[in-house]
Amino acid sequence: MSQPETLLQVRDLAVEFVTGEHAQRVVENVSFEIRKGETLALVGESGSGKSVTAHSILRLLPYPLARHPVGSIDYAGEDLLKLSEGRLRGIRGNRIAMVFQEPMTSLNPLHSIEKQINEVLALHKGLRGKAASARTLELLELVGIPEPKKRLKAYPHELSGGQRQRVMIAMALANEPELLIADEPTTALDVTVQLKILELLKDLQARLGMSLLLISHDLNLVRRIAHRVCVMQRGRIVEQASCEQLFQAPQHPYTQELLGAEPSGEPAANPAGETMLAVDDLRVWFPIKKGLLRRTVDHVKAVDGINFTLPQGQTLGIVGESGSGKSTLGMAILRLLSSRGDIRFQGQQLQGLSQKEVRPLRRQMQVVFQDPFGSLSPRMSVAQIIGEGLRIHGIGTDAQQEQAIIDALLEVGLDPQTRHRYPHEFSGGQRQRIAIARALVLKPALILLDEPTSALDRTVQRQVVELLRGLQAKYNLTYLFISHDLAVVRALSHQLMVVKQGQVVEHGSADAIFKSPQHPYTQQLLEAAFLAPAVAH
Repeated sequence: MSQPETLLQVRDLAVEFVTGEHAQRVVENVSFEIRKGETLALVGESGSGKSVTAHSILRLLPYPLARHPVGSIDYAGEDLLKLSEGRLRGIRGNRIAMVFQEPMTSLNPLHSIEKQINEVLALHKGLRGKAASARTLELLELVGIPEPKKRLKAYPHELSGGQRQRVMIAMALANEPELLIADEPTTALDVTVQLKILELLKDLQARLGMSLLLISHDLNLVRRIAHRVCVMQRGRIVEQASCEQLFQAPQHPYTQELLGAEPSGEPAANPAGETMLAVDDLRVWFPIKKGLLRRTVDHVKAVDGINFTLPQGQTLGIVGESGSGKSTLGMAILRLLSSRGDIRFQGQQLQGLSQKEVRPLRRQMQVVFQDPFGSLSPRMSVAQIIGEGLRIHGIGTDAQQEQAIIDALLEVGLDPQTRHRYPHEFSGGQRQRIAIARALVLKPALILLDEPTSALDRTVQRQVVELLRGLQAKYNLTYLFISHDLAVVRALSHQLMVVKQGQVVEHGSADAIFKSPQHPYTQQLLEAAFLAPAVAH
């Protein structure tokens, strides 16, 4: 059987970024081809050069700060690197289209969905008015947007993450491109939404006969969709093979490391102690107000009657899709949101306490947020960030605080000499370690971990999971672990709570639920998260 015809060929591509007299080469000697109708995946960790390589195809890099000293990108007999801007504009978004990683920043918040897709049709097809609106509606139906007529006038902030990503795909498909470049198209999405986007891309590819270049660090995703895979490390392709061959017999040590980086192992073997946290009939309802007098007509029941007890030294994993109420539940338990119901921490009732009365307890209840860059002040040094809690609670002399900061950095595996540097000087994984050190320095009893690994590469995720597990075993810490990443949850949790639309649908031993999920929603989550079906149907 003959190979499909080559659509695009990258040969010996190099990319440099120029600062003053200095040129830093970030992509070196990269060569690959994309055949008609196939999916090629570029995989590797952050900083490996995947996105820079993909953006070079449509010349979307910050030229002239970026340059290509050598290499070519051949498409339909032309070198895209040498085309005039006008000629390239006819290809960009028309014959080669791109779906970016973060739809909220890629879509214009001031324009409706209809206007943004119509703009693409007007630019490349000359479609305007009713013809453009009809085609936009057709595209929204094609990508599976529910009630597409109602969504035409919607703005990006009125859509869920999965719906925004579908709009991005609709915009990219508006001109029926030959090649679709998808740059981390599912990174910020829940596992069930990821699966739907993946199935959508596969279905569209089969129907339209287009080629797909997928950029991802998620090997589970790649395994489901790609025909061939290129593995990138430090700007170079270190291995290139068919998907089946790469996953069954990886040749390069880096590929083997990536494939072995799935968080694994058992939760810390701490015995269950006294009840650390008891929650009874917890409710967080947000009022819906309408009319001139802004009367409350209904409520959004973000958390609706949740109960659980968590012993000392154990981890409760809380899972569910975006909007299920996971983070709202965590914030309510820490008294960062008002709620109704009982919250007992170390036997003390938190409801009814003023913020002044809660403050001394905050030393015992700490939190690590999802985005380490957003949760660390860019104007404070690492020492100031970690030491802030010590100063607020008046713990120790200056010398003792300095020593506590050093000890906390050592605990999380960072060099104490770096404490005078600032967050932007660290990688994502290092910033998350700083956030953990900030929580740890106060010697808390309970730590809320709100999606602490979702923004990290798999190899870094594994390191953070092992760090958290080690700290729990050493200090008998109690964790509330909120995540939509079930592989990470399984590696850390003793108990598992599955939340849907503010209510618990399944709760019990994590091991038992992973082995034999009872609720259809839990089964759906597990099937979407792991390649092998979680339950037999």
